[in-house]
Amino acid sequence: MDFELSMEQEILRKTVRDFAEKEIAPLARELDEQERFSLETMAAMGDLGLFGMVVNEEYGGQGMDYISYIIAVEEIARVDGSHAATVAAGNSLGIGPLYYYGSEEQKHKYLPDLCAGKALWGFGLTEPGAGSDAGGSATTAVLDGNEWVINGSKIFITNASTPISRGVTVMCKTGSRDQKRPELSCILVENGTKGFEAREMHGKMMWRSSNTSELYFEDCRVPKDNILGLRGKGFHQMLETLDAGRLSIGAMGIGGAQGAFELALRYAKERQQFGRPISTFQVNAFKLADMAMEIEAARLLLYQACWQKDQHKSFSKAAAMGKLYASEVMGRVVNEAVQLHGGYGLMKEYNVERFYRDQKLLTIGEGTSEIQRLVIARLIGAI
Repeated sequence: MDFELSMEQEILRKTVRDFAEKEIAPLARELDEQERFSLETMAAMGDLGLFGMVVNEEYGGQGMDYISYIIAVEEIARVDGSHAATVAAGNSLGIGPLYYYGSEEQKHKYLPDLCAGKALWGFGLTEPGAGSDAGGSATTAVLDGNEWVINGSKIFITNASTPISRGVTVMCKTGSRDQKRPELSCILVENGTKGFEAREMHGKMMWRSSNTSELYFEDCRVPKDNILGLRGKGFHQMLETLDAGRLSIGAMGIGGAQGAFELALRYAKERQQFGRPISTFQVNAFKLADMAMEIEAARLLLYQACWQKDQHKSFSKAAAMGKLYASEVMGRVVNEAVQLHGGYGLMKEYNVERFYRDQKLLTIGEGTSEIQRLVIARLIGAI
């Protein structure tokens, strides 16, 4: 067993880390306070090649492996969760379905700009009444001649209403298989289509400088050929997309935990109480030791899941485990990091406060912790 990263992967880590520290870190707090999506840093991330990382060069991608992609997300998250969310959703939820299920015409039409970071694409799954029960989607698409007529709404959709958002992949009910099971299909809808509106959501606790949207469809008509893959395969496409997306959420957990740990360690070594650094008190030294141990365990678990995907092996169980563990590890790490900062950890002046807020979505997005445990339980044959 070889646990060493390749030279290319090590160079990638250093390159993305340097970029995040120089280009994102100085702006992260201001963007968070203003709740502003930055087109400037988005363009810079595109120039660095952070979109379309696992897409073949034929479509404008970087042609890298999944571990390399996860390393990049991890390093962005080490500095700021909002920018990591833009990259993770842009690759896994926006580009992924188009790349894996799209026709050649759809791929060549959309992927080059998406992979260059010149455009973004959303994945319309969650609805006001359908979250963990994603199969309960109430958004409908009815075939009328050569057009799909879409009605319904989606909520909490990342990257769907920025100035460079090009469109969304929408999971719709296109019929029924029997009296109990709906037929679900994914359909592409471009921004600016009549009857489709993407509204930016504000007032978020976390990821405040990433873009989150509500989507509304009212007799929205798109060409019949806008269906993604085969009719009735939407639920299958959604499940596979979420499997891959969980890897990037896990990377955000590891990166965020690493960033919060480093902030805590630095502060604990500088903060003096009773005549010595608080890091030298056993109770605090043990906190830091546990944080470091859990981060390494989470990283190994997630990298194993990525290796399984790169080797074209089944990775659903490993992805659920990696996402669940990494997101909950970050929760424990940021909690102790704030504790080590004391009262200062509650002030926006200190970045650990932002890490504390950003963590919470990781146990909710891409399947809640409860759903991850359900997935794992099924895959190990417990239920």
